[in-house]
Amino acid sequence: MFSKLALHERLLRALAELNFTEPTPVQVEAIPAALEGRDLRVIARTGSGKTAAFVLPLLHRFIGEAQPRVAIRSLILLPTRELARQTLAEVERFSRYTFIQSGMITGGEDFKEQGALLRKDPDILIATPGRLIEHLNAGHLKLDQVEVLVLDEADRMLDMGFAEDMERLVAECSARQQTLLFSATTGGNALREIVNTVLDNPLHLMINQVAEMNESTRQQIITADDIAHKERLTHWLLTHEPFRKALVFTNTRAQADRLYGRLVAQEINAFVLHGDKDQKDRKRALELFSQGSSRVLVATDVAARGLDIEGLDLVINFDMPRSGDEYLHRIGRTGRAGEEGLAISLICHNDWNLMSSVERYLKQTFERRVIKALKGTYQGPKNVKASGKAVGVKKKKSALKKGAVKGSKKPAKRPAKRQQPEGAFVVSSDGHAPLRKK
Repeated sequence: MFSKLALHERLLRALAELNFTEPTPVQVEAIPAALEGRDLRVIARTGSGKTAAFVLPLLHRFIGEAQPRVAIRSLILLPTRELARQTLAEVERFSRYTFIQSGMITGGEDFKEQGALLRKDPDILIATPGRLIEHLNAGHLKLDQVEVLVLDEADRMLDMGFAEDMERLVAECSARQQTLLFSATTGGNALREIVNTVLDNPLHLMINQVAEMNESTRQQIITADDIAHKERLTHWLLTHEPFRKALVFTNTRAQADRLYGRLVAQEINAFVLHGDKDQKDRKRALELFSQGSSRVLVATDVAARGLDIEGLDLVINFDMPRSGDEYLHRIGRTGRAGEEGLAISLICHNDWNLMSSVERYLKQTFERRVIKALKGTYQGPKNVKASGKAVGVKKKKSALKKGAVKGSKKPAKRPAKRQQPEGAFVVSSDGHAPLRKK
């Protein structure tokens, strides 16, 4: 029960009204340690309740302190606008019986209006790094009184090229008393460096091993001959597979637009979401998808982090993601909060090695599936290595060896040696290395 986590009664009242009764494993582990003021590094699967695990201790810290609002007291940094909006919604839901004020700063919104928001000094500021740096450069922002810094999906921020922005913003929060870092994946060397330099004697909590990250999601692959074949398979799945809502991922914006156009032309009500879309269009697409006005959303990885869409039970990887962590984030949009989900990846010959790398990373073997009506000629490589990757085709040696005469098996006659002056060097054919001296 949440009542056993020593949270303020106002927070418990909000949780009760929202039907939050039993805390998730990540909340059980992280909330008590965060309430003690410790720095945390937490790894837990998507949909496990990570946002509440850092928001509730944050709100508890600020409740009941009747001091004038003169500075931003907490900064939550995260990679995308969509995740920022969702986090703001969580903060507002849990703080409904408090006087704690929160605000959001992301790209795509009016800069002057955001400047006015910052002058009000919200207790909790939720932001993406790029736009926050712009306000810092414009003199709209001071972070020298931030007490708690939260880095949510820090690995993704690094992947998106925000390393320098993150470093600067962390340095601006020079008086912070606590830093919390949450992610669904372990990240790489760059993230470990951030952990070592930003966190002070942190408690490391790995709630789920990688192989356990998506136990409630059934994972399948379907082989395809080419892009056009993938498009036909996607249409078949969206018209024959039972689902409430489906999210289709592509690796590029151009492919997302192309696939969206194909589906609409085939009378499938869909929306498209990627970084080139206007912020208002992105926001509207998510709202309509969440409300069920459309059951299909085609998106790039901008939708792979933090989105929690009720009823999303099918994820299709039109393109195989480029890493195991990105795969986890994508399929983590389904099978959330104990519900069952289905993730299907469409695999061409150039996707096979990526897919086998993801299988090794997850220590799983995906279910192979064939749609008889659309069975293609490519069914996977004929030969695979022990790693699961395709055995490469060795290039045939050229029949024309160096010095051979074209069209003849016999080597060409060598030209007679030229007489070299006494003491001269004989040089190699590249004109550089001396070979011997006469």
